[in-house]
Amino acid sequence: MSIPRSVLPFDGDALLYKDWCTPTESQQCFETLLKSVDWKNDEVVMFGKHMVMSRKTAWYGLQPFRYTYSQVERTALPFTSLLEDLRRKCEETTGCKFNSALLNLYHHGMEGMGKHSDDEDSIVPQSGIASLSFGSERAFVFLHKKTREKVKLSLPAGCLLLMKDRCQECWWHELPKTKSVGGARINITFRLMKT
Repeated sequence: MSIPRSVLPFDGDALLYKDWCTPTESQQCFETLLKSVDWKNDEVVMFGKHMVMSRKTAWYGLQPFRYTYSQVERTALPFTSLLEDLRRKCEETTGCKFNSALLNLYHHGMEGMGKHSDDEDSIVPQSGIASLSFGSERAFVFLHKKTREKVKLSLPAGCLLLMKDRCQECWWHELPKTKSVGGARINITFRLMKT
């Protein structure tokens, strides 16, 4: 694993470990997660309307944590053996603690995620969030909340992006939609929830 690269110029830190796991390990993780995770269509409430999205999600934890985003509440399932292995490896790499994982399955490039921050009250403030990518490489964008400065990067399969310190407080991040990516991507964000 190479030395991580810092991607944010100020107000928080984000470290990119581009080759966190080998291409073979990455492909094995992708295939196992695709089959073993209890995927559900993501549900959101927008403008008072309940919508079912094509993107799929799953929520796991060391405890049955309740997690609410987009006005929909989820209860964490127990970690699978692979998720537990990945959680421990992320802790060893980053020195951060994690007790939960939100998973997203993007079937193709036209499924994405708009700008947001992972700053819900249920997450320990300024704790690290480890984001793993498997499958198709995708573009990723940080947008500063005050200056509107943009930082664009690419997230290849097998990479780890650690967002920490004031990152969630000062920056939004997004996964833009694109017609140029046809393959699927699985993203795991390990978090530290309040207990």
